[in-house]
Amino acid sequence: MVKAANTRGTTPGTPPRTRVLVVGGGYVGMYTALRLQRKLKPELARGDIEITVVTPDPYMTYQPFLPEAAADSISPRHVVVPLRRVLGGCTIVIGEAKSVDHAKRTATVATLATEEEGAGAVEIGYDELVIAPGSVSRTLPVPGLADFGIGFKTVEEAIGLRNHVIEQMDIASSTRDPAIRDAALTFVFVGGGYAGVEALAELEDMARYTSRYYHNIKPEDLKWILVEAQGRILPEVGEQMGRYAVRELRARNIDVRLDTRLDSCEDRVAVLSDGSRFPTRTLVWTAGVKPAPVLAATDLPLNERGRLRCDARLAVEGVDHAWAAGDAAAVPDLTSDKPGTECAPNAQHAVRQTKVLAENIVASLRGAPMRVYAHKYAGSVASLGLHKGVAHVYGRKLKGYPAWLMHRVYHLSRVPTFNRKARVLAEWTLSGLFKREIVSLGSLEHPRAEFALAAGGGRPADGPEGGPSARPEEEPKEQSADGSPDGASGGPKGT
Repeated sequence: MVKAANTRGTTPGTPPRTRVLVVGGGYVGMYTALRLQRKLKPELARGDIEITVVTPDPYMTYQPFLPEAAADSISPRHVVVPLRRVLGGCTIVIGEAKSVDHAKRTATVATLATEEEGAGAVEIGYDELVIAPGSVSRTLPVPGLADFGIGFKTVEEAIGLRNHVIEQMDIASSTRDPAIRDAALTFVFVGGGYAGVEALAELEDMARYTSRYYHNIKPEDLKWILVEAQGRILPEVGEQMGRYAVRELRARNIDVRLDTRLDSCEDRVAVLSDGSRFPTRTLVWTAGVKPAPVLAATDLPLNERGRLRCDARLAVEGVDHAWAAGDAAAVPDLTSDKPGTECAPNAQHAVRQTKVLAENIVASLRGAPMRVYAHKYAGSVASLGLHKGVAHVYGRKLKGYPAWLMHRVYHLSRVPTFNRKARVLAEWTLSGLFKREIVSLGSLEHPRAEFALAAGGGRPADGPEGGPSARPEEEPKEQSADGSPDGASGGPKGT
């Protein structure tokens, strides 16, 4: 175990430096650190404060745009925000927090260098802790899921899924085996929340458009199946709008199966609880999320769902100098009429919690009064593909083009930085003037494949520098749920 340098009073006569550690570089982590560096600018300039952000990726992903990135409506570069650019006043550590010992004020972090060094994980000390690691995909013990499932929670997974869908159309176009063709053109999505519905709708739009460039594939040859265990989809937009969404999807020949579960997907055959069997080479799992594993490796109090128990100030209950928000935090909903109600772990609350969280940390450091978080749920919006959507905002229900436009306007306003807003708006404008650019860049996932073959070493096996993308004459390599194209979805989002 290597201990990071302790910056508190290392020089005689130097006052201690307050160390703020932010675990997680997602929306909550990035915006909390951004607001802290703005509000604590004098202290940072004097060296009285040090802000460290520990994150597995050097960027923040705006997950509501993942479906559009998968459908090539937005460049994947424009749905991520480079942390080093926006957090110039913070120290960025690319690594994964494995555990937190709040009693000792230390976090154990595995960085990119620790394996190379062979010296073990690094201990990073802190005085104030912000824990916002987000969530991970919630999976079930479904036979075959780990072998053949595809996730949809990261930008890498979104782009990998787009490449995979187009690749399956290439296979179907060139194969002489009807069974392979049918399986290649069957796409099964499990989960009727935002991530599953929006990903399916956007990719169906893209694939239908792409089929015009294949001489032997028609839009009706594509089979899209949405499997949802509950009796409705998109519960956040209300029952009426949920029923409309089902009608809209079914009108596009999308097979929506409600009150249905995935029982198995072994041997590339999706077996549903209603007895249906679908040979498929594409099974996308978007059936919810769960708290990040690091929460269970802390000495902080958790609720029955594994989220941190917090009070209305976004401070972790029962301990000092620990804060949380977003998916990781169970925050009481002060606007609810039912006692004990917690804020839903969605983007709507996370966006607003970061402001209160940063202000309370600054107030705590300066000895000022803190405020409580209270926000009444405003409603939700969801896209159903190009020019189609549903919305239930402040009691008003919208559908079709107005809802789709509201979806875009809202998320354009929420995507971080003016740079990203301008780029996304420019891409939307250009996509309205020109045709879609449809191409599979599967080789991006395996950049060394061709060189390894040319060098006489054979094609690399699947892995970090994995083998080639599948080709029509080869057996395509399926990707596992833990490293392939998961969760928005991420959790649900709203206005």
